[in-house]
Amino acid sequence: MSLTDLATETLEAALPSRAIRSYEAVVSTASAAHGWANEGAPHGAVVVADHQLSPRGHAGRPWRAPPGQGLGFSVVLRPALPREREGWLYNLLLVALADVCGEGAAIEWPDQVLRDGTVAAAVAVNTRIEGGGIRWAIADVLLPGAEPPRAGLLRRALEAIEGRGEGSTSSILRDYDRQCTTLGKRVRARFRAGTGPRIEGRAISTLEDGAIRLEAMDGRAVPVRPQDVRGLEEM
Repeated sequence: MSLTDLATETLEAALPSRAIRSYEAVVSTASAAHGWANEGAPHGAVVVADHQLSPRGHAGRPWRAPPGQGLGFSVVLRPALPREREGWLYNLLLVALADVCGEGAAIEWPDQVLRDGTVAAAVAVNTRIEGGGIRWAIADVLLPGAEPPRAGLLRRALEAIEGRGEGSTSSILRDYDRQCTTLGKRVRARFRAGTGPRIEGRAISTLEDGAIRLEAMDGRAVPVRPQDVRGLEEM
């Protein structure tokens, strides 16, 4: 399988001054980015591959990424966020990718952008916490509908992520809530093992730590963080 459109020299021309590692095939860009982050990769460093043997999304769910199809990459982030707000990165990433996906893009909490009922983008976030803050985060991104040449799309996605990262929390929350189709629905949160009981309720708002608030049957407003759940089921 040709790597022409994702070759290092092609990406360096499209993204000058960007720290880039490109692979024809790799187990996952996430694993490569984790190692690079531990070695001191700068904010915005990106790992991209034409083929990932075992790509994983949010909560470890397998992603389908055949060779030469779609665009999968991982970007190293070094955000100035306290550990309590690590889930906020999901909001930032999804709003940025909705910008890239264009008119008609809709956000589905916690990890997807949809267009016409089809997944247009998916994200996963893994963080290294030290003390009271985030040492680094790895944002894994899949754009399953991408077709060659993909360097321009990669550039736009990275610019959108970094541009949104420089914006205000209020503007991201406003745009997130405007595009989030989960809000208003009755849902059931499926937690990762050991992180809490099952919670059901109507999704009423999102918060600055990335959580979604569910209004339970007894009237309580219960925050649910993206890093604690496998996902939501519509009821």
